[in-house]
Order: sequence, then structure tokens, then C-alpha cells
Amino acid sequence: MVDMSVAIGERRDGGEYVDVHGVPTWHLHTGNPAGPATVLVHSVFASSASWAAQILDFGDNGLDLYAPERVGHGHTPDSDEPFTMEGTARHLIAYLETVVRRPAHIITWSEAAVAALLVARERPDLVNKLVLVCGYINSDAVDKDEFIGPLIRRDPGIVGLLSELFTAFTPDGRDHFETYLSKCTDLMIPGPDHSPEDFSTVRAPTLVLSADMGGIDIDHTLELSRALPAGRLAVLPGTHYLPVESPEVVNPLVLSFLAAEPPTAWNI
Repeated sequence: MVDMSVAIGERRDGGEYVDVHGVPTWHLHTGNPAGPATVLVHSVFASSASWAAQILDFGDNGLDLYAPERVGHGHTPDSDEPFTMEGTARHLIAYLETVVRRPAHIITWSEAAVAALLVARERPDLVNKLVLVCGYINSDAVDKDEFIGPLIRRDPGIVGLLSELFTAFTPDGRDHFETYLSKCTDLMIPGPDHSPEDFSTVRAPTLVLSADMGGIDIDHTLELSRALPAGRLAVLPGTHYLPVESPEVVNPLVLSFLAAEPPTAWNI
């Protein structure tokens, strides 16, 4: 399914549709074109609006900022394919090749960490640094009651909120929500099944940024940061919505990491 109600080059809500290997993809491009290319990748059930507390700040601090929306999310129309992390990684690679067209920093939220790590592993030439915010690579590390339970129960409050967020931007129409909900749920259950060792060859400097009450096992994020040759770990007080809750802490930390390598030894 390729939505014909959108056109390449069309502008909506401040962003623009671009052709990503035949996939009409909505993205926002802002900031300093002469600065380091930086791509924000939202999570499942979300859109680029998730990064509202980061976009202006990151752009004002000199980053050449790109915020694409995943297939079937936000303004980007759906396809007939299921949502998979491998598919998200392929779409991200195509976006980097055709739109960004130079190596970039990649900042992700939640399970999108898997897509960024797959890109960095398979196409290291496209990646400078990674920042994995509240990320996980194995569903065994997440609090099932917080992440999965409401989907299994079809909690009316959660479903109603997701429907509202979906219909606010989608070009696919309100009637497509049930398909979207099913595809997102199929991605979340059973969810990713990687081990930290799967990404031990990723050499890009990576900040694993976790929340102490984020519903993700801190040991999982620690193991991931240690498995990555250039991995660093930061744990901040907050929940899975850390970038929204505490941008005054998250944003300077991310900008500092992107600007320079943190010390690795205590030299007196």
C-alpha cells in the first residue's frame, strides 16, 4: 500500500515528504546545515512530535537536525509490510543514503535502539555516534506490566490515547487505526530478542542513557554499554518518558556527548 494522498515535496505541519527508495517519508529538517548531521528516531506508537523538547534546543546548538517518521507512523503512510526492527533499520539506512547523504549521529528512543545498532553494525560508514535513550534490545528486560500488559488487555484508556495520537497526523485515515494497532502490538510482542554480544562489533561511540524508573532493567542497559567497545552509560532519575520529563538534564548531556568524548581515565 502506497498512499497516493501524499506527494513527494509536499509540506505538512512544518515538515516535508521525501522519497526514501520509493517510500514517501515525512521528515523535519532544521538546525544548522553546516553542523553535524543528527537523526532523531522515535519509538513505536509515536512520531517526531515525541522529540518536541529536543528539536529546538538541538537545532539552536548547531546540529543539522533530521527527524524522519517511521513507516505507518505520524505523517508517513503505511505499507503492506509488517513493522519489524529489521525493516526500520533498512528504512533508516535508505534515509541516510538518500536524504542525509553523509555520516550522522543517531539518537533513538525505546526499542528503536535496535534499529540504530543494526545500522551501526551493518553500515558503520553511515554512523558517527549513537545515543540510545531509554533503550532496550531484549523484551525480557522490560516491565511487562508497564509495557505489554495494557496492549494485551486492550486497556481502553491506552487505546483511546493511541487512537487520538494516530489520527492527529496519519494520511491513512481513522479507519486504519486497528491495522496500525495490530502491527505495533505484533512488533512489541514478543519484541526484540537480541543479546548485548550481538552488537559487540559496533565501534561507534555510544551513550546508553537510561532512567532509573524507566521500566527497563538497569542491569540490561549496563550489560549493553559494557558490550559495546565505545559504550558509555548514564542513568538519570525519571521514567521511560525521560526526554519529555527532564529536557533540562537530558539535552545538555546528549549535546556534550556528541561534541566530545567523555574521559575514560582519571588523570591527575
